[in-house]
Amino acid sequence: MDYQIQPNSRRCAVTGRDLQVGERYFSALVEEDRQFVRKDFSVEAWVGPPTDAVSFWTGRVQAGTEKVRPRFDDDLLEDCFQRLQGETEPGRINFRYVVALLLLRRRRLRYESSVLVDGAEKIMLTHMGTGAKHEVVNPRLSDAEMNEVQDEVFRVLGWK
Repeated sequence: MDYQIQPNSRRCAVTGRDLQVGERYFSALVEEDRQFVRKDFSVEAWVGPPTDAVSFWTGRVQAGTEKVRPRFDDDLLEDCFQRLQGETEPGRINFRYVVALLLLRRRRLRYESSVLVDGAEKIMLTHMGTGAKHEVVNPRLSDAEMNEVQDEVFRVLGWK
């Protein structure tokens, strides 16, 4: 799977109307032709997330000259993590793994153990709030691959 996600388009995917600075918008991450694509929607055109959405969030259009400091939205990370559960496509496994690491760092998940199953490492995690157990495949990414996937997660979620 390719992760070339565009930044906020500043244009409503439904109406084609330009979104104005300061205006609230919704974004959804959907898969099209084996790629994650970000779609932005005006408040008026938003009727909820598309049925094929991997994740969705809201924000405000920033002025092009404003320096935007990333705001980590833990709920958005968790939603993305949950929606990718059970995926078998390598790109999605990589994406979910990096999201899991971010959730560990944000103390939303706790590491319990890791096991080797048929040559693949699976990491067992517990959600700190609900106690729910999660299993995450460790795709054994190189440092360069890890940085690339992490950059894509940040770009997809609008943090970079």
